[in-house]
Amino acid sequence: MLPISDTYDNLRRDFRWQVPEKFNIGTAVSDDWAEREPDRVCLQHFSPDGAHRSLTYGAFSAQSSSFAQGLVDEGVRAGDRVAILLPQSFETAIAHAAIYKLGAIALPLALLFGVEALEYRLRDAGAVAIVTNRFGHEKIAAIRHRLPDLKMIVLIEEDEPDAIGFATLAQTPALNFIPADTTPDDPAMMIYTSGTTGPPKGALHGHRVLLGHVPGFQFHHAFLPQPGDRMWTPADWAWAGGLLNALLPSLLLGVPVVSSPGQKFDPHMAFRILEEMDVRNAFIPPTALRLMKSVDNPRSLYTLNLRTIGSAGESLGRETWEQASAAFGVPVNEFYGQTECNIVLSSAANLGVLKPGSMGKPAPGHDVAIIDAEGRALPVGTVGQVAVRRPDPVMFLGYWNNEAATEAKFIGDWMTTGDQGVQNEEGYVTFFGRDDDVITSSGYRIGPGEIEDCLAGHPAVQLAAAIGKPDPVRTEIVKAYVVLRPGHVASVDLAADIRDWVKTRLSMHEYPREIEFLDSLPLTTSGKVIRRILRDKAIAEG
Repeated sequence: MLPISDTYDNLRRDFRWQVPEKFNIGTAVSDDWAEREPDRVCLQHFSPDGAHRSLTYGAFSAQSSSFAQGLVDEGVRAGDRVAILLPQSFETAIAHAAIYKLGAIALPLALLFGVEALEYRLRDAGAVAIVTNRFGHEKIAAIRHRLPDLKMIVLIEEDEPDAIGFATLAQTPALNFIPADTTPDDPAMMIYTSGTTGPPKGALHGHRVLLGHVPGFQFHHAFLPQPGDRMWTPADWAWAGGLLNALLPSLLLGVPVVSSPGQKFDPHMAFRILEEMDVRNAFIPPTALRLMKSVDNPRSLYTLNLRTIGSAGESLGRETWEQASAAFGVPVNEFYGQTECNIVLSSAANLGVLKPGSMGKPAPGHDVAIIDAEGRALPVGTVGQVAVRRPDPVMFLGYWNNEAATEAKFIGDWMTTGDQGVQNEEGYVTFFGRDDDVITSSGYRIGPGEIEDCLAGHPAVQLAAAIGKPDPVRTEIVKAYVVLRPGHVASVDLAADIRDWVKTRLSMHEYPREIEFLDSLPLTTSGKVIRRILRDKAIAEG
């Protein structure tokens, strides 16, 4: 728990990690609360027809223990990998808690994945079971013959000839079930990296990962829990952001979590969820915030009761920060982390730790620096790689079956992120770009984030991505791919206006010399732009 303080410096000075010798995520998010307050609501599900549902900690604890016992009865053992291919739902949370309780390893997967992406992850992880719905079942059926380790499919609908119904397992008698006596370093979950720069790798985390998230989580949510706090995120719970920036830490701290059905992101529906479910705390990634700006003057249409908003996953930028903070009526606290080591930089407006355009300062309990290729800390104002010092409870155990990649992730005791950043004299860190995304043009090193932030401020632009396109004279030129807001039509004149917008607001060497309009950008399931695809597209153009 983060001690309440009135200054950032005092928090940094006074915080001490208190990681117990034994810790299990499943019991901590369900059983511990059920013993104290079984009728306390832990989950609420938003239904578009207004038939919202609630689940108490007592029911959550009982059903997850029964589900765990059911998995054990079907042959699942500690250390086995169990995949979860579901949207936000009570069943998803129950499955997670059950897997942790029995000492197995949860493998969250996004329903948006195609069959090739699913096959890669399931084969690489050697998953023995998967919990899914009919939509996911159809995908798995097409590749099951290529998954020799997969022994069991659990369907949240009724039983099928090749699958067991979720309800069947969740009703298993569990009077004699004893949760695994896990240590903080025992494996709990494996989350695959988003694959923005190469093949995804399975980042294996111990049970301590949840404890490691708590100080940064409470920091940008103004010492959550407070009376009336209620959490929601549009982010998929299969992503580290949805799972560890919202669901699990909220459940650990006794804060109800709102789930919402899987759907194509709808800005008006998002505002409706915030209003109808009386959401007080939200984790909203930058891409979602940019899409939500299509709703003009939302507070005239919806009654919002937000207390805190956190945002991460990609660079937020000053333009989006200003638009979103004005739209929601509360400042957006940007923070930073990776699948391997999350919420290590953060903002906290209530403590005055806020600089629009930056990712914040090192969160309490984490040692973050800007380093060079030899692992030396760089002076203030110098661009280098963002790195996190080990040991750190939030840091991953290693990449699954990939010792070489794990070793390459470190320079001495610094875990490298592959992200370029710069720190100012006040301690704020600003994102410059992924190592592979930095653009070299006419001798200048240009970070795409600043260009994309400027583009986002143009009234016609909804989403934008900037990449370096090979050029025989300048090495690379800046090219922008732009998705327009509804009501705007692509044209040569609009492209010229957008170029001038950047040229006059940034500099003559940073404006995009080429602009291409697209209907959509290639995004990971976590909402990050896959610039690698756009770079390949630009190279193919010649």
